[in-house]
Amino acid sequence: MEFLGQVKASFIDYPNKICTVYFVGGCNFRCPYCHNSHLLKDIGESIDEAQVFGYLEKRRNMVDGICVSGGEPTLHAGLEPFLGEVKRRGFLVKLDTNGTSPGVLENLLKNKRVDYVAMDIKAPFEKYEKVAGRPVDIEAIKRSIDLVRDLSADYEFRTTVCRELLEVGDVLEIAEYIKGSRRYILQNFRDCSSVLAGEGKLTPFAKEELDAVKDKVSGFFNEFKTR
Repeated sequence: MEFLGQVKASFIDYPNKICTVYFVGGCNFRCPYCHNSHLLKDIGESIDEAQVFGYLEKRRNMVDGICVSGGEPTLHAGLEPFLGEVKRRGFLVKLDTNGTSPGVLENLLKNKRVDYVAMDIKAPFEKYEKVAGRPVDIEAIKRSIDLVRDLSADYEFRTTVCRELLEVGDVLEIAEYIKGSRRYILQNFRDCSSVLAGEGKLTPFAKEELDAVKDKVSGFFNEFKTR
C-alpha cells in the first residue's frame, strides 16, 4: 500500500479514539463536493507501509489506531494484508468507504481486519449517479449497507449535504432506508479551494434545514449528529 497524505493525530475521525489518518489515491466517484480532489489524480506526498508502521510504533502510547480514507481504499489490492498487519501490531482500524466494493468489505469484516466502518450514503438511490458523478451499481451499495449493519463491530453511515445536490426530502428518504442503524451523521458542506466542483460553486444547508432533518429522524438511530 502507498498513501498520499497523513493526519498525524486526529481526535474527530474515530469516535472516542485518537487515530492517525492515512489517505489513499484514486476513487471511482467524482462527487462535486469532494475536499480531496488532488487524491483523484494521485497527487500528494508518498508514504509507504514501512513509514506507516515506523510512525505507529514510535507513537504506540499516543494513538489508538488508524483511519484509512481517500480516495476509495477498497480499490487497492493491498488493503487487506496491510490492515492485517496493523491489527497484528495491536492497533484499531477505522475504514472510510463509499460502499462500491461489497465483496472486499465482506472479506475485511469477516476476517476482522476492521473495527469501525464509516460508509458514505451519497443520496437516495434514484439520485446516486447525479451526486457520485459516475455510473453506480445500486445493488452493491445496498449490499454494503447490509454488511456494515450485520458484520461491523461499530459503524456509522454519513451523508454530505449541499443545496445544489440534495434537498431535505432526500435526506429523509435516506434516513428512512437505514432506520434502526447505530449511527447516522449528516455532514454539512464546507467550501474550500480544493473542492472538486470549484470554490464558490456549492452552498451548504441552512441551519433551519439541518434542524428540520434532526427533528424528524433523530429517533431513528441510536445516535444522530450533524457536523
